[in-house]
Amino acid sequence: MKSSDSSSPDIVPDPVSNVEVIAPNFKRKLSGVTSTIVQLIPLQRANGLNIVAMGPGLPDSLPKLGWCSLPGLWLKPSTKPFRIWHARRNNEMVAGILMRHVLRMKLRLLFTSAAQRDHKPFTKWLIRQMNAVIATSAKSGSYLKVPHTVIMHGVDTDMFHPPVDENDRFAASGLPGQYLVGCSGRIRPSKGTDLFVDAMISLLPRYPEWTAVMTGRTTVEFKSFEQALREKIALAGLQDRIVFLGEVPDVRLWYRRMTLYVAPSRNEGFGLTPLEAMASQTAVVTSDAGAYAEMVNRAAGMVVPAGDGLALEQAIERYLADPQKCAEAGKAGLDHVRANFPLQNEAAKILSVYERLFATDVRTRS
Repeated sequence: MKSSDSSSPDIVPDPVSNVEVIAPNFKRKLSGVTSTIVQLIPLQRANGLNIVAMGPGLPDSLPKLGWCSLPGLWLKPSTKPFRIWHARRNNEMVAGILMRHVLRMKLRLLFTSAAQRDHKPFTKWLIRQMNAVIATSAKSGSYLKVPHTVIMHGVDTDMFHPPVDENDRFAASGLPGQYLVGCSGRIRPSKGTDLFVDAMISLLPRYPEWTAVMTGRTTVEFKSFEQALREKIALAGLQDRIVFLGEVPDVRLWYRRMTLYVAPSRNEGFGLTPLEAMASQTAVVTSDAGAYAEMVNRAAGMVVPAGDGLALEQAIERYLADPQKCAEAGKAGLDHVRANFPLQNEAAKILSVYERLFATDVRTRS
Protein backbone atom coordinates (compact mmCIF):
# COMPACT_ATOMS: atom_id res chain seq x y z
CA MET A 1 0.00 0.00 0.00
CA LYS A 2 1.23 3.50 -0.75
CA SER A 3 2.46 5.92 1.86
CA SER A 4 -0.02 8.39 3.38
CA ASP A 5 2.40 11.26 3.96
CA SER A 6 0.47 13.79 1.90
CA SER A 7 1.37 17.38 2.73
CA SER A 8 -1.52 19.03 0.90
CA PRO A 9 -5.26 18.74 1.58
CA ASP A 10 -5.87 18.48 -2.17
CA ILE A 11 -3.51 15.55 -2.78
CA VAL A 12 -4.43 11.94 -2.25
CA PRO A 13 -1.73 9.27 -1.99
CA ASP A 14 -3.71 7.10 -4.42
CA PRO A 15 -5.40 8.34 -7.61
CA VAL A 16 -9.07 9.19 -7.09
CA SER A 17 -9.90 6.23 -9.34
CA ASN A 18 -8.58 3.93 -6.59
CA VAL A 19 -10.50 5.52 -3.72
CA GLU A 20 -13.17 3.14 -2.39
CA VAL A 21 -14.46 4.93 0.72
CA ILE A 22 -14.69 8.63 1.59
CA ALA A 23 -15.03 9.80 5.21
CA PRO A 24 -16.18 13.45 5.08
CA ASN A 25 -15.41 15.81 7.94
CA PHE A 26 -17.50 18.95 7.49
CA LYS A 27 -16.43 20.70 10.68
CA ARG A 28 -13.30 22.81 11.00
CA LYS A 29 -12.98 22.70 14.79
CA LEU A 30 -11.66 19.59 16.48
CA SER A 31 -14.43 17.33 17.75
CA GLY A 32 -14.91 13.75 18.85
CA VAL A 33 -16.09 12.88 15.33
CA THR A 34 -12.96 14.39 13.81
CA SER A 35 -10.77 12.50 16.27
CA THR A 36 -12.52 9.25 15.34
CA ILE A 37 -11.86 9.81 11.63
CA VAL A 38 -8.22 10.70 12.21
CA GLN A 39 -7.59 7.60 14.31
CA LEU A 40 -9.53 5.10 12.21
CA ILE A 41 -8.37 5.88 8.69
CA PRO A 42 -4.73 4.76 9.14
CA LEU A 43 -5.92 1.46 10.63
CA GLN A 44 -8.45 0.94 7.85
CA ARG A 45 -5.84 1.66 5.20
CA ALA A 46 -3.46 -0.75 6.90
CA ASN A 47 -6.16 -3.40 6.36
CA GLY A 48 -5.98 -2.78 2.61
CA LEU A 49 -8.96 -0.42 2.25
CA ASN A 50 -8.49 2.60 -0.02
CA ILE A 51 -10.22 5.11 2.27
CA VAL A 52 -9.58 8.86 2.43
CA ALA A 53 -10.99 11.80 4.35
CA MET A 54 -12.48 14.97 2.92
CA GLY A 55 -13.00 18.39 4.44
CA PRO A 56 -11.31 20.95 6.71
CA GLY A 57 -9.72 20.58 10.13
CA LEU A 58 -7.73 17.44 9.32
CA PRO A 59 -3.98 16.85 9.76
CA ASP A 60 -1.82 17.07 6.65
CA SER A 61 -0.58 13.53 7.25
CA LEU A 62 -4.08 12.08 6.71
CA PRO A 63 -4.93 10.93 3.17
CA LYS A 64 -7.53 13.35 1.81
CA LEU A 65 -9.62 14.00 -1.24
CA GLY A 66 -9.67 17.66 -2.34
CA TRP A 67 -12.72 19.43 -3.73
CA CYS A 68 -11.00 19.63 -7.12
CA SER A 69 -11.19 15.82 -7.28
CA LEU A 70 -15.00 15.73 -7.08
CA PRO A 71 -15.53 15.22 -10.85
CA GLY A 72 -13.75 11.89 -10.48
CA LEU A 73 -16.69 10.64 -8.41
CA TRP A 74 -18.84 10.40 -11.54
CA LEU A 75 -16.73 7.40 -12.47
CA LYS A 76 -16.78 4.21 -10.47
CA PRO A 77 -13.57 3.26 -8.69
CA SER A 78 -11.21 0.86 -10.41
CA THR A 79 -11.78 -1.91 -7.86
CA LYS A 80 -15.48 -1.57 -6.88
CA PRO A 81 -18.86 -0.93 -8.52
CA PHE A 82 -19.30 2.27 -6.45
CA ARG A 83 -17.77 4.26 -3.61
CA ILE A 84 -19.03 4.49 -0.04
CA TRP A 85 -19.68 7.93 1.46
CA HIS A 86 -19.41 7.45 5.24
CA ALA A 87 -21.20 10.39 6.88
CA ARG A 88 -21.25 11.12 10.60
CA ARG A 89 -23.13 14.45 10.60
CA ASN A 90 -26.38 15.71 9.07
CA ASN A 91 -24.64 18.06 6.62
CA GLU A 92 -22.51 15.17 5.42
CA MET A 93 -25.64 13.09 4.80
CA VAL A 94 -27.13 16.00 2.83
CA ALA A 95 -23.99 16.25 0.68
CA GLY A 96 -24.04 12.51 0.03
CA ILE A 97 -27.70 12.56 -1.00
CA LEU A 98 -27.09 15.48 -3.37
CA MET A 99 -24.09 13.79 -4.94
CA ARG A 100 -25.91 10.49 -5.36
CA HIS A 101 -29.42 11.61 -6.40
CA VAL A 102 -28.86 15.00 -8.04
CA LEU A 103 -25.37 14.69 -9.48
CA ARG A 104 -25.84 10.94 -10.07
CA MET A 105 -22.42 10.04 -8.72
CA LYS A 106 -21.68 6.38 -8.12
CA LEU A 107 -22.00 6.35 -4.33
CA ARG A 108 -23.61 4.32 -1.57
CA LEU A 109 -24.34 6.13 1.67
CA LEU A 110 -23.49 5.06 5.21
CA PHE A 111 -24.27 7.02 8.37
CA THR A 112 -22.91 6.57 11.88
CA SER A 113 -25.29 7.83 14.58
CA ALA A 114 -24.17 8.64 18.12
CA ALA A 115 -27.17 10.74 19.18
CA GLN A 116 -29.19 9.46 22.12
CA ARG A 117 -32.44 11.30 21.58
CA ASP A 118 -35.41 11.17 19.27
CA HIS A 119 -34.29 12.55 15.94
CA LYS A 120 -36.01 15.53 14.34
CA PRO A 121 -38.17 14.78 11.28
CA PHE A 122 -35.56 16.06 8.81
CA THR A 123 -32.84 13.91 10.37
CA LYS A 124 -35.14 10.89 10.27
CA TRP A 125 -35.70 11.52 6.58
CA LEU A 126 -31.97 11.81 5.94
CA ILE A 127 -31.31 8.55 7.77
CA ARG A 128 -33.97 6.75 5.70
CA GLN A 129 -32.02 7.68 2.56
CA MET A 130 -28.92 5.84 3.75
CA ASN A 131 -27.94 2.44 2.38
CA ALA A 132 -26.69 1.37 5.81
CA VAL A 133 -26.57 2.80 9.34
CA ILE A 134 -24.20 2.25 12.27
CA ALA A 135 -25.13 3.12 15.87
CA THR A 136 -22.28 3.75 18.30
CA SER A 137 -24.17 2.12 21.19
CA ALA A 138 -27.29 0.11 21.86
CA LYS A 139 -28.77 3.21 23.48
CA SER A 140 -28.25 5.35 20.37
CA GLY A 141 -29.55 2.51 18.24
CA SER A 142 -32.78 2.46 20.23
CA TYR A 143 -33.67 5.86 18.72
CA LEU A 144 -33.24 4.68 15.14
CA LYS A 145 -36.25 3.52 13.14
CA VAL A 146 -34.19 1.74 10.49
CA PRO A 147 -32.09 -1.44 10.50
CA HIS A 148 -28.63 -0.72 11.91
CA THR A 149 -25.44 -2.29 13.21
CA VAL A 150 -24.12 -1.41 16.67
CA ILE A 151 -20.38 -0.71 16.65
CA MET A 152 -19.02 0.97 19.75
CA HIS A 153 -16.00 3.23 19.57
CA GLY A 154 -12.65 1.88 20.63
CA VAL A 155 -9.49 3.41 22.08
CA ASP A 156 -5.90 3.29 20.90
CA THR A 157 -4.26 1.22 23.62
CA ASP A 158 -0.80 2.20 22.41
CA MET A 159 -1.53 5.90 22.83
CA PHE A 160 -3.43 5.45 26.11
CA HIS A 161 -1.46 3.18 28.42
CA PRO A 162 -0.57 2.69 32.12
CA PRO A 163 2.23 4.70 33.78
CA VAL A 164 5.71 3.78 32.61
CA ASP A 165 8.03 6.25 34.37
CA GLU A 166 8.17 8.77 37.20
CA ASN A 167 6.76 11.58 35.05
CA ASP A 168 3.55 9.54 34.84
CA ARG A 169 3.19 9.49 38.64
CA PHE A 170 1.16 11.94 40.70
CA ALA A 171 4.27 13.31 42.43
CA ALA A 172 5.48 14.79 39.12
CA SER A 173 2.40 17.03 38.95
CA GLY A 174 3.66 19.29 41.75
CA LEU A 175 0.21 19.30 43.31
CA PRO A 176 -0.40 18.71 47.03
CA GLY A 177 -1.46 15.34 48.42
CA GLN A 178 -0.84 11.75 47.41
CA TYR A 179 -3.70 10.87 45.05
CA LEU A 180 -5.36 12.60 42.12
CA VAL A 181 -9.04 12.55 41.14
CA GLY A 182 -9.95 14.30 37.93
CA CYS A 183 -12.33 14.85 35.07
CA SER A 184 -11.72 15.93 31.49
CA GLY A 185 -13.78 17.79 28.93
CA ARG A 186 -15.05 21.26 28.23
CA ILE A 187 -16.12 23.25 31.26
CA ARG A 188 -19.91 23.52 30.93
CA PRO A 189 -23.12 22.28 32.61
CA SER A 190 -23.72 19.48 30.08
CA LYS A 191 -20.40 17.94 31.11
CA GLY A 192 -21.43 18.05 34.78
CA THR A 193 -18.42 20.13 35.82
CA ASP A 194 -20.49 21.72 38.59
CA LEU A 195 -21.48 18.29 39.91
CA PHE A 196 -17.82 17.32 40.10
CA VAL A 197 -16.89 20.56 41.88
CA ASP A 198 -19.74 20.19 44.38
CA ALA A 199 -18.66 16.62 45.15
CA MET A 200 -15.06 17.71 45.65
CA ILE A 201 -16.03 20.59 47.93
CA SER A 202 -17.97 18.13 50.07
CA LEU A 203 -15.40 15.31 50.06
CA LEU A 204 -11.90 16.76 50.02
CA PRO A 205 -11.99 18.22 53.55
CA ARG A 206 -12.50 14.65 54.78
CA TYR A 207 -9.80 13.18 52.51
CA PRO A 208 -6.76 15.50 52.79
CA GLU A 209 -4.50 13.15 50.79
CA TRP A 210 -6.54 13.75 47.60
CA THR A 211 -6.38 16.62 45.07
CA ALA A 212 -8.84 17.26 42.23
CA VAL A 213 -8.15 18.57 38.72
CA MET A 214 -10.21 19.44 35.68
CA THR A 215 -8.71 19.46 32.19
CA GLY A 216 -10.42 21.10 29.24
CA ARG A 217 -11.06 24.56 27.88
CA THR A 218 -13.87 26.94 28.66
CA THR A 219 -15.50 28.61 25.68
CA VAL A 220 -16.60 32.24 25.86
CA GLU A 221 -20.26 31.48 26.59
CA PHE A 222 -19.34 29.48 29.70
CA LYS A 223 -16.75 31.84 31.24
CA SER A 224 -19.28 33.04 33.83
CA PHE A 225 -20.12 29.40 34.65
CA GLU A 226 -16.45 28.68 35.32
CA GLN A 227 -16.06 31.88 37.33
CA ALA A 228 -18.99 30.92 39.56
CA LEU A 229 -17.35 27.56 40.22
CA ARG A 230 -14.04 29.24 41.06
CA GLU A 231 -15.80 31.51 43.54
CA LYS A 232 -17.50 28.54 45.16
CA ILE A 233 -14.15 26.75 45.47
CA ALA A 234 -12.51 29.85 46.96
CA LEU A 235 -15.32 30.24 49.47
CA ALA A 236 -14.60 26.67 50.60
CA GLY A 237 -10.88 27.48 50.87
CA LEU A 238 -9.94 24.71 48.42
CA GLN A 239 -8.23 26.70 45.64
CA ASP A 240 -5.03 24.65 46.00
CA ARG A 241 -6.82 21.29 45.92
CA ILE A 242 -9.48 21.80 43.23
CA VAL A 243 -7.57 23.00 40.20
CA PHE A 244 -8.62 24.08 36.70
CA LEU A 245 -5.76 23.03 34.42
CA GLY A 246 -7.38 24.33 31.23
CA GLU A 247 -6.49 22.79 27.88
CA VAL A 248 -3.41 20.69 28.60
CA PRO A 249 -0.80 19.77 25.94
CA ASP A 250 -1.26 16.03 26.52
CA VAL A 251 -4.30 14.81 28.44
CA ARG A 252 -2.95 11.24 28.28
CA LEU A 253 -0.31 12.16 30.85
CA TRP A 254 -2.98 13.32 33.28
CA TYR A 255 -4.99 10.12 32.90
CA ARG A 256 -1.87 8.22 33.97
CA ARG A 257 -1.35 10.50 36.97
CA MET A 258 -4.93 10.08 38.17
CA THR A 259 -5.90 7.43 40.68
CA LEU A 260 -9.60 8.00 39.95
CA TYR A 261 -11.27 9.46 36.86
CA VAL A 262 -14.79 10.91 37.03
CA ALA A 263 -17.09 11.45 34.03
CA PRO A 264 -20.04 13.37 35.52
CA SER A 265 -21.79 14.35 32.25
CA ARG A 266 -25.48 15.16 32.19
CA ASN A 267 -25.59 14.19 28.51
CA GLU A 268 -23.16 12.83 25.91
CA GLY A 269 -23.15 11.58 22.36
CA PHE A 270 -20.86 8.65 23.09
CA GLY A 271 -18.12 9.78 25.46
CA LEU A 272 -14.65 8.27 25.04
CA THR A 273 -12.97 9.58 28.18
CA PRO A 274 -13.79 6.61 30.48
CA LEU A 275 -12.26 4.24 27.91
CA GLU A 276 -9.16 6.44 27.72
CA ALA A 277 -8.91 6.47 31.53
CA MET A 278 -9.38 2.72 31.84
CA ALA A 279 -6.75 2.14 29.14
CA SER A 280 -4.45 4.21 31.39
CA GLN A 281 -5.17 1.82 34.30
CA THR A 282 -7.26 4.39 36.15
CA ALA A 283 -10.43 3.57 38.09
CA VAL A 284 -13.59 5.32 36.88
CA VAL A 285 -16.86 6.71 38.21
CA THR A 286 -19.29 7.84 35.53
CA SER A 287 -22.85 8.94 35.02
CA ASP A 288 -25.02 6.85 32.71
CA ALA A 289 -24.93 9.52 30.00
CA GLY A 290 -23.86 8.57 26.50
CA ALA A 291 -22.54 5.03 26.22
CA TYR A 292 -20.85 5.10 29.65
CA ALA A 293 -23.05 2.38 31.14
CA GLU A 294 -22.28 0.10 28.17
CA MET A 295 -18.52 0.52 28.46
CA VAL A 296 -17.85 0.38 32.22
CA ASN A 297 -18.08 -2.97 33.96
CA ARG A 298 -18.51 -3.34 37.72
CA ALA A 299 -14.94 -4.40 38.33
CA ALA A 300 -13.58 -1.27 36.63
CA GLY A 301 -15.75 1.33 38.32
CA MET A 302 -19.22 2.61 39.13
CA VAL A 303 -22.04 4.14 37.08
CA VAL A 304 -24.65 6.47 38.59
CA PRO A 305 -27.73 8.23 37.19
CA ALA A 306 -26.87 11.31 35.12
CA GLY A 307 -27.47 14.56 36.99
CA ASP A 308 -27.69 12.87 40.41
CA GLY A 309 -25.10 14.81 42.41
CA LEU A 310 -25.60 12.85 45.63
CA ALA A 311 -25.18 9.47 43.92
CA LEU A 312 -22.07 10.77 42.18
CA GLU A 313 -20.57 11.97 45.47
CA GLN A 314 -21.30 8.68 47.21
CA ALA A 315 -19.71 6.67 44.40
CA ILE A 316 -16.59 8.84 44.40
CA GLU A 317 -16.26 8.56 48.17
CA ARG A 318 -16.05 4.77 47.99
CA TYR A 319 -12.79 5.16 46.09
CA LEU A 320 -11.40 8.15 47.98
CA ALA A 321 -11.84 6.19 51.20
CA ASP A 322 -9.93 3.19 49.83
CA PRO A 323 -7.14 3.89 47.30
CA GLN A 324 -6.47 0.15 47.11
CA LYS A 325 -9.95 -0.24 45.62
CA CYS A 326 -8.85 2.23 42.92
CA ALA A 327 -5.78 0.14 42.15
CA GLU A 328 -7.87 -3.02 41.78
CA ALA A 329 -10.46 -1.27 39.61
CA GLY A 330 -7.72 0.25 37.47
CA LYS A 331 -6.23 -3.16 36.69
CA ALA A 332 -9.68 -4.59 35.93
CA GLY A 333 -10.50 -1.65 33.67
CA LEU A 334 -7.26 -2.05 31.75
CA ASP A 335 -8.02 -5.74 31.09
CA HIS A 336 -11.60 -4.88 30.13
CA VAL A 337 -10.61 -2.24 27.58
CA ARG A 338 -7.85 -4.28 26.04
CA ALA A 339 -10.21 -7.22 25.62
CA ASN A 340 -13.30 -5.36 24.42
CA PHE A 341 -12.49 -1.87 23.16
CA PRO A 342 -9.22 -1.75 21.20
CA LEU A 343 -9.49 0.65 18.28
CA GLN A 344 -8.56 -2.19 15.91
CA ASN A 345 -11.86 -3.91 16.77
CA GLU A 346 -13.86 -0.84 15.77
CA ALA A 347 -11.95 -0.54 12.50
CA ALA A 348 -12.50 -4.23 11.70
CA LYS A 349 -16.24 -4.09 12.43
CA ILE A 350 -16.71 -1.00 10.27
CA LEU A 351 -14.78 -2.75 7.49
CA SER A 352 -17.31 -5.59 7.71
CA VAL A 353 -20.13 -3.10 7.09
CA TYR A 354 -18.27 -1.70 4.08
CA GLU A 355 -17.78 -5.19 2.71
CA ARG A 356 -21.49 -6.00 3.10
CA LEU A 357 -22.36 -2.81 1.23
CA PHE A 358 -19.94 -3.59 -1.57
CA ALA A 359 -21.41 -7.08 -1.83
CA THR A 360 -24.96 -5.73 -2.10
CA ASP A 361 -26.69 -5.57 -5.47
CA VAL A 362 -25.93 -2.09 -6.81
CA ARG A 363 -29.60 -1.54 -7.58
CA THR A 364 -30.61 -1.84 -3.91
CA ARG A 365 -31.97 1.47 -2.51
CA SER A 366 -30.39 3.45 -5.34
